[in-house]
Amino acid sequence: MYGIVNKAIEELVKENFGEEKWERVKQRSGVDVEFFISNEPYDDAITYQLAGAVAEETGLALREVLMAFGEYWVLKTGKEKYGGLMEAGGHNLKEFLVNLPVFHNRVMLIYPKLTPPEFKVSHVEERSIHVHYFSKRLGLQDFVAGLLHGLGKMYQTAVTVELISSRDQGADHETFKVSW
Repeated sequence: MYGIVNKAIEELVKENFGEEKWERVKQRSGVDVEFFISNEPYDDAITYQLAGAVAEETGLALREVLMAFGEYWVLKTGKEKYGGLMEAGGHNLKEFLVNLPVFHNRVMLIYPKLTPPEFKVSHVEERSIHVHYFSKRLGLQDFVAGLLHGLGKMYQTAVTVELISSRDQGADHETFKVSW
């Protein structure tokens, strides 16, 4: 993953728990990187190690850490780093989710070495939509659920996110039902 992901984890920890906690997270994770360069690719293992160390250091479940990080990614990192892209995604939550399948095409112009997930949508209803998440990376469905919650907050829309199928249950991808 790109350094911007690890940098966002660092910022989330520092904002919520302080600089000292971040130093303990780095030490516990075994990640020996002084600072992350946003547009440089890093091994995915670093991100997983950091997330696990945050869970251990804060006493939160890994699931909670990933969901909080997903929300933070949208509300803080997304708005600050990709404001124009985020705004171009749609005028409301439903429009953004319908346009989600092409979002990473635009992001790849910024990060050419990106290995992005793929999103598809189905069951587009007046007050709900199914979001299909395809990725070579395992274990990030809680992060995606956090992203979806964050998008709801970004659009000031109360959402419910339900994981209706997952690779953990034998499916070939994760499917979320997002209702508002």
